[in-house]
Amino acid sequence: MATGDIAWILTATGLVMLMTPALGFFYAGLVRKKNLVSTLVQCLIIFAISSLVWTFWGYSLTFGPSIGGFIGDLSLAGLNTIGINTVSSYAPQIPELLFFAFQLKFAAITPALIIGACAERIKFRSLLIFTILWSTFIYSPVAHWVWNANGWLHFLGAIDFAGGIVVHITAGFSALAAALVIGRRKTCKIDNNDQLNKNGNGNEHRPSNIPYVLLGASLLWFGWFGFNAGSALEANALSVSALVVTNLAAAAAAVSWMIVDWLIKGKPSAIGISVGAVCGLVAVTPASGYVNVTSAIIIGLVAGILSNLVANWRSARTKIDDPLDVFACHGISGVWGSIATGLFATTMINNVNGLFYGNFNLLLSQIISVAFVAGFSFFGSYTLLKIINIFSPLRVSPEEEDKGLDISQHGEEAYDLGF
Repeated sequence: MATGDIAWILTATGLVMLMTPALGFFYAGLVRKKNLVSTLVQCLIIFAISSLVWTFWGYSLTFGPSIGGFIGDLSLAGLNTIGINTVSSYAPQIPELLFFAFQLKFAAITPALIIGACAERIKFRSLLIFTILWSTFIYSPVAHWVWNANGWLHFLGAIDFAGGIVVHITAGFSALAAALVIGRRKTCKIDNNDQLNKNGNGNEHRPSNIPYVLLGASLLWFGWFGFNAGSALEANALSVSALVVTNLAAAAAAVSWMIVDWLIKGKPSAIGISVGAVCGLVAVTPASGYVNVTSAIIIGLVAGILSNLVANWRSARTKIDDPLDVFACHGISGVWGSIATGLFATTMINNVNGLFYGNFNLLLSQIISVAFVAGFSFFGSYTLLKIINIFSPLRVSPEEEDKGLDISQHGEEAYDLGF
């Protein structure tokens, strides 16, 4: 074990943990005032529940000895065989407890991403049940397939440096399923042209706090350095490269989203620039340990344009109420980034080439992995939500929705309107 590597991964673990409150503020600023507290607390409790699930069985299901390439056994459940000096073959330069802690932060942030698709209308109790089941039956299997040395997608040749497939595609397509199962918010009307009217009645759906959105996006950007650069699992040149390309992809996507907004809507949106940066971070996540600077900028530019167009299409042309555009941001950018990894990966950065460097097989592996994981995440989540809804209704009552989740679910308010 190396003390420098330990110090860096400890720092990276803290950076990734910061992404949970960052996501909370990012999402909370986008919802209405009466749902601000509930959005923040959903992110916090998902982190707490996911930490326990990951400890008791999730880590073992993901990184334990593989059963047929599909799931790990329970030999590591509860960390019962892992001591303070135990080392894992996945990161021999740091204690396995640190590797466990670093991976825990990924397992915790992923289900929190989904709540943006069912914001302002999901029942708190049902969300807790969904978090446990989703972490167990969706996240852990997919993480095993991709990141376990004997996982079937890993064996197929798929690569995912920091979670484009495991984190963002699973969350993005699960969010789409959640939006469909739970349905539109009461005030999300359909106009005479059968197009979604996001504004409902007047300014009903205006974001509660745009500075929160900017703060959340900035902290996500900062925390993402731990997310991607930490995935090198060493303090080395690859970690440095991952950090640099992460920053540039985010910058490129923020600019490209802004330009599309400017052309379509006539004004550059503060929210749009923030969302664009996140799209770039999402897209470069699977590629960050495999691509050079130029490729990262291209990945970011395309992510900002593509996700913006999909978000506008969903809003104007479909009846899907995904209030915070989780599918467009994480699903679409995650798909693009994972496929782009198969295009731009180069041995000049890491030990594999993509299509543009003569290796078609990597692109094929990426496409197969993206298609399978997207389908599994969507249909698996759809099924889980339908089952949960039988014994614990997913949606609050119309009266509770009108009142707001802050009061109806928690008995608290973000702002004391009496002063």
